[in-house]
Amino acid sequence: MVTEQQIKRINELAKKQREVGLTEEEKAEQAVLRRAYIDSFKASLEGQLNSITVVEKDGSKHKLEKKK
Repeated sequence: MVTEQQIKRINELAKKQREVGLTEEEKAEQAVLRRAYIDSFKASLEGQLNSITVVEKDGSKHKLEKKK
């Protein structure tokens, strides 16, 4: 999970990138932080989708299935 501090740092780096540019170390840090954020977002979304139950018109229930 991404912390509030990490999100704050992502935003700081994005602002600095727009204004003056980033050093190579900052670019690497930004890439790592963005990857962690994306992975956390995907895991959260997958958890939400896995908890969905579809109720059919006949009253039967089933979980969503992953596409293959």
